[in-house]
Amino acid sequence: MAKSDTLVAEADWKRLAVLTPDGYFSLSTEDTRGVPVRLFLTPKLLTEAEPTLYRQIVNATRFPGTRMVAITPDAHYGYGVPVGCVILTGRDDGAVAMGPVGFDIGCGMMSARSDVPAELATPDRKLAFNRAVMERVSMGAGGRSLRLGDVSEEEFQNLVRGGAEYYVDKYGATFDRSRAERHRIPVEDSWQIPWGGEGRPERGLGQLGSLGGGNHFIELQREEESATLFVQVHTGSRGFGHGLATNYFAMAKDERHGEIEDIDLGYFTRESRHRGDYLNAVAAGGNFAILNRLMIYEQVAEAFRKVFRADLELVYEISHNLVQAEEHPEFGAVWVHRKGATRAFPAGHPALAGTIWQHEGHPVLIPGSNRDHSYILRPLAGASHSGYSVNHGAGRRISRGEATRVLDQRKVNEQYRRDGVLVNVDGEVPLDESAACYKRCEEVVDAVVAAGLARVEHTLWPLASLKGTEDSSGARRDRKGKERDRDEKRGAARKTKGHY
Repeated sequence: MAKSDTLVAEADWKRLAVLTPDGYFSLSTEDTRGVPVRLFLTPKLLTEAEPTLYRQIVNATRFPGTRMVAITPDAHYGYGVPVGCVILTGRDDGAVAMGPVGFDIGCGMMSARSDVPAELATPDRKLAFNRAVMERVSMGAGGRSLRLGDVSEEEFQNLVRGGAEYYVDKYGATFDRSRAERHRIPVEDSWQIPWGGEGRPERGLGQLGSLGGGNHFIELQREEESATLFVQVHTGSRGFGHGLATNYFAMAKDERHGEIEDIDLGYFTRESRHRGDYLNAVAAGGNFAILNRLMIYEQVAEAFRKVFRADLELVYEISHNLVQAEEHPEFGAVWVHRKGATRAFPAGHPALAGTIWQHEGHPVLIPGSNRDHSYILRPLAGASHSGYSVNHGAGRRISRGEATRVLDQRKVNEQYRRDGVLVNVDGEVPLDESAACYKRCEEVVDAVVAAGLARVEHTLWPLASLKGTEDSSGARRDRKGKERDRDEKRGAARKTKGHY
């Protein structure tokens, strides 16, 4: 859809959303052209949704062969389609879309637990933990691997094709792979990494086991139910995944020259010569991200053991930002795109047969901001309504650029100190990742529970947060330009509603 296209229902789309008995809103307008759109929002979240979100919801319905679009409760304005959306397209006649995967291919979460009483996380131990982690895990966009260093291109191929299976066989590991969503996503032998180009995926050669910047984090947490210590990690495929995505976005636009105006809405159909290669790229990027999280987990567990004299136990590791071939009871054989959304298979789902999760469903990890609760949920049968998906976090409420303009650094730092949340080792909170930038996680989780998608098992409060703040100037300039464009579209409507 061209950016200049007129939308019939743009002014009153919220009024046209109808609350169903299943706990979600159904949206059908002339613009959505018969594609089912399901909004997993509370009435309050719907009212507060950015008015401009509608155009991106319509974009999500316009990919060839779209069967259903689900909007998760953390949804916010993204690149082409909302962050927090699930798009099902037909396996035979549908597109493999790129914006609904995004640039951080396979980004995801890892959670671990311990028997250590949370009261032992004194200010001194929180500081010691953050320091111990930072000695073992490189932070920031320019972070490098401290575990493997710069690997050869041949070894890198082995790692991104063999995933955790290859890594464990070659290097050994302390993590329990049965508690990971998957060990490896298959990559065809014939596929070649598109080295070079604008994306430069070779940036990933020396980044395995590093956190990155942006919204990625490592967090020491208190479980409210048991008052014991947990740890969560959020990170993805680093420069490798970003580089792959950049190169394939350009290929999609070149293939449909003049048809795709917005590069974020690129896609490949069955006839596209790059479709198979892109699916392999998503698999390789996903393998990098999975391995990245598990390698970081090993280093975090070592730091935890040093400070608290106890072991961590992996709860689960799970990806978002993927496109995967799945079977759906309502829509059949589909490609499931989860942009800022995560898989949620309940007990009895065929894909869990033979795993330790087959009788109860796998855990779902939903982080809040670093001054808010995070949650671990268990999917329920109602998750079929959302394409077996839920939100991957709380969702942004103001952009990075807006945060730096309207938030006061001193006041933010003081609030975190009062609440006992240590950020890095100096207590300097990145404004664009502070709590004011995000929706309340309880609110978005309430929407998940109300729709019968999942139930809450663990409620987690942050005690110490680690964020990468260093950034590469080129990538930062690119993001700031896109942030300015998005701010212009979002700003006026949001400010009139008193969000700040």
